Amino acid sequence: MSEIPLAPVDRIIRSCGADRVSEEAKEELSIVMEEYGKKLSEQASKLAEHADRKTVKSEDIKLASDRL
Repeated sequence: MSEIPLAPVDRIIRSCGADRVSEEAKEELSIVMEEYGKKLSEQASKLAEHADRKTVKSEDIKLASDRL
């Protein structure tokens, strides 16, 4: 089970045009989002480390996102 709450996931899916969303769909997207978030965070952390920083900045997230 993902740590991302299902209510915001439901809102995201509905904002993209869905009228109804199954619990399984919300759970699956939540899991996928968390997996992507972990990969993105890992890349951003490496970028911060490469820049000799301990703090991950928004620029690291943006650059990591472009690379994934």
